[in-house]
Amino acid sequence: MRWLLTIGLLFSASVCAAADWDVPNRAGAIAETLAQAADGDILWLRPGTYAENVVLDRRVTLDGQGHATIDGQGQGSVITVTGPNIVVRNLTVVGSGSSHDTIDSGIRLTKTAQAPHVQGNVLLGNLYGVDVHGAHDARVVGNQIEGRLDQRMNDRGNGVYVWNAPGTVVENNNIRFGRDGVFVNSSRENIFRNNTFRDLRFAVHYMYADNSEVSGNVSVGNDLGYAVMFSTNVVVKNNISVDDREHGVMLNYANKSTITGNYVRNAKEKCTFLYNSHKNQFSQNWFEGCGIGIHFTAGSQNNRIVENAFVGNRTQVKFVSTKWHEWSEDGRGNYWSDNAGFDVDGDGIADAPYRPNDSMDHVLWTQPAAKLLLGSPAVQLVRWSQSAFPALLPGGVVDSNPMMAPMQPDIMEKVPDNG
Repeated sequence: MRWLLTIGLLFSASVCAAADWDVPNRAGAIAETLAQAADGDILWLRPGTYAENVVLDRRVTLDGQGHATIDGQGQGSVITVTGPNIVVRNLTVVGSGSSHDTIDSGIRLTKTAQAPHVQGNVLLGNLYGVDVHGAHDARVVGNQIEGRLDQRMNDRGNGVYVWNAPGTVVENNNIRFGRDGVFVNSSRENIFRNNTFRDLRFAVHYMYADNSEVSGNVSVGNDLGYAVMFSTNVVVKNNISVDDREHGVMLNYANKSTITGNYVRNAKEKCTFLYNSHKNQFSQNWFEGCGIGIHFTAGSQNNRIVENAFVGNRTQVKFVSTKWHEWSEDGRGNYWSDNAGFDVDGDGIADAPYRPNDSMDHVLWTQPAAKLLLGSPAVQLVRWSQSAFPALLPGGVVDSNPMMAPMQPDIMEKVPDNG
């Protein structure tokens, strides 16, 4: 008991020893204060710009109080976090270097930075915004991150770069410009939620990142919304993609994942694109106004497609196959805006199956020059014959229980008005 009492007194003494530091606005002041600070101390920065590169190696809080700027003057990373349980908040961070080799960033979290918190900061014009490089259980929350515009998009850095950083949570950030909003590589058990992405290549770019979640995000006007590649067991739910130029959601070698409750509108190419992706669950998504609603290629098989809404896409489905693939389950299929179906018994399910493609679609996909014949009587006769005699169809998608009305995702009220 005496030993336990001694330990308790020592712990209490360490807590009481935590101090607040008023850091003056002059050259080298942050480094000088850090040299004197102890674990648990808070460094309060005065208004103005601090021209220095900062290394945080002990458990402290660096707080800019919303009116302090740290400028790295174009050299390396502006703030480097190497110690555990460090908080960086309420700062403006500018002036990183320009090297991809050293991943020059506004804030860099190294592998020894256990459970760091980066919160409420404004990061402007850095090569990378926040680099989570091996740190476990990092939190990147409520930051405004604007990347560079002085290079080609593919040569810029990412808003948040996550590498081998299990347990990282990136949420409620507003990310614009640069290359990708969030790029994650070789990581697991990450959560990216409630972020807003604009004017980027990819909003979220996933590579080799299993057992993770992408939820509640908004992507507007990017090249591509949410790209999940070479990953397993990823949940993509309740996200919005509006006016993204290529695809809203893309799965490339992505397996056993759940894509549900997402809203995709006006992707110029495809609302959703699957390449060699298997055993994924698509449910209650809204795909509207795209060149193609959903496109399967490279042998994507055994995907469950139920209770989705395909609304006003130029081509609802592009899926070449020599056999039929059923897109309904337990008496419920999907909603198709171009399905001229009828519902005599009033159960909300059309009384005849829906097949989104016919043999002419297959011809046009393999021989684009055949589009010149679309208005010809011969093409119209072929299409009428297939609608009258479904046995003539070559295979593909069939929805035996198409829904008469769409299910609206819960996130419809969050869709940007200017999208």
